[in-house]
Amino acid sequence: MNRRKMFSSSSRTMWAIVFIYISVISELRVPCEARTTVTDAQGKPEASENTVKDSSAEYLRIYSDRMKSYMNDSVAPCDDFYEYACGNWQHVKQDRQSSHKRSNLLDVGYTLGDVVEVLLTRNSLAVDLNYTAELLIAQRFYNACLGADLYPMPAADPAYLALIRSIGGFPAVDGEAWNAANFSWFNMSAHLTNYGANGLIHEKILPQFPFVPYFKVPELGFDYIVHTDNIASNDTRGYKLNEKRMRGYLEAYGLSEEKVSEVIAGVFAFWQDALLVIDRFAEEKECEEHAETEEIPPFSEWSSYYEIAWNSTNFPAESLESFCDFYYVELDKVCAKHKPAVANYLAMLLLYRLDAKLKAAKYQKEHCLQTVQYSLPYIFDRLYRVEYFSEEISAEISGIIMELRKSFRLMLENSEWLDTETRREALQKESSIEPIIGSFKDDELTERLVRAVNNLTIVEQSFAQTNINLRRLTTKIRRFNGNHFSELSNATKPLELVWSMQVNAFYYNIDNSIYVMAGILHPPAFHQLWPNSLKYGTIGYLVGHELTHGFDTVGSMFDGSGSQRNWWSKKSNAVFNERAECYAEHYSNYLIPEINRKINGNQTKDENIADSGGLHQALSAYRSYMKQQQQDNETYLDKNELMPGLDLSPEQLFFLGFAQLWCNAYEEEHYWEELSNEHTIDKFRVIGAVTNNEDFAKVYNCPVGSPMNPHAERCRVW
Repeated sequence: MNRRKMFSSSSRTMWAIVFIYISVISELRVPCEARTTVTDAQGKPEASENTVKDSSAEYLRIYSDRMKSYMNDSVAPCDDFYEYACGNWQHVKQDRQSSHKRSNLLDVGYTLGDVVEVLLTRNSLAVDLNYTAELLIAQRFYNACLGADLYPMPAADPAYLALIRSIGGFPAVDGEAWNAANFSWFNMSAHLTNYGANGLIHEKILPQFPFVPYFKVPELGFDYIVHTDNIASNDTRGYKLNEKRMRGYLEAYGLSEEKVSEVIAGVFAFWQDALLVIDRFAEEKECEEHAETEEIPPFSEWSSYYEIAWNSTNFPAESLESFCDFYYVELDKVCAKHKPAVANYLAMLLLYRLDAKLKAAKYQKEHCLQTVQYSLPYIFDRLYRVEYFSEEISAEISGIIMELRKSFRLMLENSEWLDTETRREALQKESSIEPIIGSFKDDELTERLVRAVNNLTIVEQSFAQTNINLRRLTTKIRRFNGNHFSELSNATKPLELVWSMQVNAFYYNIDNSIYVMAGILHPPAFHQLWPNSLKYGTIGYLVGHELTHGFDTVGSMFDGSGSQRNWWSKKSNAVFNERAECYAEHYSNYLIPEINRKINGNQTKDENIADSGGLHQALSAYRSYMKQQQQDNETYLDKNELMPGLDLSPEQLFFLGFAQLWCNAYEEEHYWEELSNEHTIDKFRVIGAVTNNEDFAKVYNCPVGSPMNPHAERCRVW
């Protein structure tokens, strides 16, 4: 395995990233209040024990009604469990601004935006933490954002045009003043990465010391990722959405209709030619073949990228990966043919990055809250941990993790296909897993990230320039570890692991650890008042998903100490690969009719293994936990495991909770957006997991031959 391929593969699957979301701020606050009591509508404590019980019962009734509102009762669970669990979600979801898919998962971003609005007022808390100056800067940006004209975007603002001209120019606007001879598509793309825009350089950062950049094949387009077939004619949705976006920017500069049409046609012509190159490298096969035969010379421009994007950061040479030279040599030929179109595309792509992309003016506040939340995350993270994170909740999650690990160990001990030595290694690895709840604690690093807010320059008379400054700062923060690696310990964690205010969970191969971030510990993933059946079907499944990642096709390449080592016997490894391949074949049969494409089962294999393993282990852990509860308390009643108003058994509720994590509403363009993701599209995550779960068929009484129980044979690794 060559080094470039190793990094590319592990970086795609090193993270098992799960986004879980809630919908009302009151629910977010309940867990912290539940430490001691329940509050009334004015936030005053209610001392009566009966009131606490009544309040808890009322909450469960309300949340049960919400779960029921997501369901489509006209569909039998054995026919289509996703539609049964989630078929009505798209009709009851809140009205929100969104440039991407809407889902029960992603909507937590809006709720956390509401939390940020509260935290923006916590001046006394900022004083206590010595973050007064940083919070003031965040407040000033937020107020500037609220007061700016963002709908429609003022694309022709002098600050935006000056920036574009400084990094490569805008021939559509500058006309003959634009000099093609001085234009470098590669350098302009490098500049775009400084503002978080992936043009023709799609930059990611490897999540391990020294945190060097790595690269993916770029995705072309604006609101709709383009492929050869979805822009084949001007009446496709892909063509129309991208044309509309470009037209809006170009018309802001007062260009004639004839000029606007000419520029747009040029960009589409460039895309068509560039897609021919991109399609050849979709799976990197041709790139590897040419790299091995050394038929293509190294692409010579990479030093410019590191100079422009990383201030010539002196990364260790052995840590750097060069992206497929063959790809960039071929792309260079296309860009040379379409120089003005490439510059116009990159200029508009930068505008797209700076654009709030509001669908209506009423969404501006929502946008401003989310902007400060995600652009200045670490100041709010510190405030959030104090204001919202409960040690009581942390302790409960720790208990759930313990139950999942007991279940996982029992499964390893009883897996007949593992030989003795491989089983011993697997058990040793499991015993070495370190669970982290909330986030990884690195006070020194976090302090530096919080103080970085002071580098934001707010220009009172120009929100456009302030917006530019924020995007540049956001990228600097994202690259912080890489830019400062020489000052950091080689044990430094990726920034994602020290940010608790995110609705994520991770498995990290490098130190064999699982992370349950503080932001995930809210509905629909967790609530203290829920019955255990629902908790194990949601947060239990998610924990099991992360544990399984330690033993998927990438995780299995690392041992218990986080070292990359083959600890498998040939016999066990052969069986493992055969079982893993079952998932690739199974999911590759799922057709996405909206875009007439099938799921890439090989690309999504590890996430599907983790979904299946997580669901198996969570149910096993739940059954074990309940058995112990009933032994310890003979009066424990099954009704404690139900939700009022839902005519479901505890284990049926378990599976419903799992499925409703993935309720969603896609537009056509979102399927293309998700197609390159390592996670399967949400609907098929649900269907694929339950059809490969024999317990689901029993719990819902699905006969063999029904859609959710098509045959007796199933895919199973763990």
